Amino acid sequence: MPISNELIDQLLKDCNAPQDLLGEGGLLKELTKRLAERVLEAEMAMHLGYDKHDPIGNNSGNSRNGTTGKNVRSVHGAIGLDVPRDRNSTFEPKLISKGERQFNGFDERIISLYSRGLTVRDIQAHFQEVYGVEVSGTFISQVTNEVMEEVKAWQKRPLVALYPIVYLDCIVVKSQDSGVVINKSVYLALGINIHGEKELLGLWIAKSEGAKFWLSVMTELKNRGLQDIFVACCDGLKGFPEAIEVLYPQTRVQLCLVHQVRNSLRYVHWKERKAVAADLRAIYGAATVDAAESALEAFSAKWDEKYPTISPSWTNNWERLIVIFDFAPEIRKAIYTTNAIESLNASLRKITKTRRVFPTDESVLNLLYLALHNISIKWTMPIKDWKPAMSQFMLMYGDRITC
Repeated sequence: MPISNELIDQLLKDCNAPQDLLGEGGLLKELTKRLAERVLEAEMAMHLGYDKHDPIGNNSGNSRNGTTGKNVRSVHGAIGLDVPRDRNSTFEPKLISKGERQFNGFDERIISLYSRGLTVRDIQAHFQEVYGVEVSGTFISQVTNEVMEEVKAWQKRPLVALYPIVYLDCIVVKSQDSGVVINKSVYLALGINIHGEKELLGLWIAKSEGAKFWLSVMTELKNRGLQDIFVACCDGLKGFPEAIEVLYPQTRVQLCLVHQVRNSLRYVHWKERKAVAADLRAIYGAATVDAAESALEAFSAKWDEKYPTISPSWTNNWERLIVIFDFAPEIRKAIYTTNAIESLNASLRKITKTRRVFPTDESVLNLLYLALHNISIKWTMPIKDWKPAMSQFMLMYGDRITC
């Protein structure tokens, strides 16, 4: 709706300083209050069928019952509104529903900023700079903590019976525990459903990554309805593959090649990383197991003298690393080249790196859940080349596909 310059000039006539416009008792706050009360009055008139001072209402028995004071939150600070009420308590305002304490969009702004990694202080500074409003840290914490109930409900939601591929990994954050700052492991389970769509199955937090805890994670997934997985991709944690196979004995467990390559390159001089990486690619990119074994032997002969720990690490994990060769190239490409869990981890690390220390485990889960919500908005398409991969899965495991 257009607003004339004359009206704006009239409103700004007595504004001689920024505080007159943006501060406590300033024009914007007063306008918000007055406009909100006018809208509420209009809603009440529509509800009752007559205006506040309409004689029709007075002659037929006025159903109005004065007003109720209500403090609500807005981008301009707390505002005290006089909300009209009726004698039968049937009036349901739409502008600010019963039980709500903020204008729509205010809490969403805080949550949106928080989900992008801004700290409480960052959010306070943002509101001060953009809106000229002082927002307390306690209030911001209250808004973000309200997300926890949503997190709990999401964590308990039922899962479909089959995810052809599930990636399992963890990231490390610093969180306070009994007044001491320690590293905490946040466990992630990312599923690829039969349509090729990515879906985060859950978030869990513990003091360290261990096979015993992963067993409890897999138990929870099964209790929530996940009955079958064709391929589970995980890191080389001792006992991890066995923890998966206890509950999903038909699942093929493939050690994550990204983890294996990264660990192999950890102590390689930067000048030789490109050459070493190319020779490692010849191993996992081979067409057959025999070709991969030959590539590993060639790598060992070339690099063992300088980097004696790399080829033994591949040899020790060989049986779990070559599972990928049991599948057609279409499935191999879906498992490896998407790097789904690594891409997700990289996005989450961008968010968590702004937080040196989290005050509680709940704050960790809140932030990651909100960040994942933003990330998953982009998951609108199946992963690349999924249809040929799913066709191969159907040929191999058609009897296990029930939907």
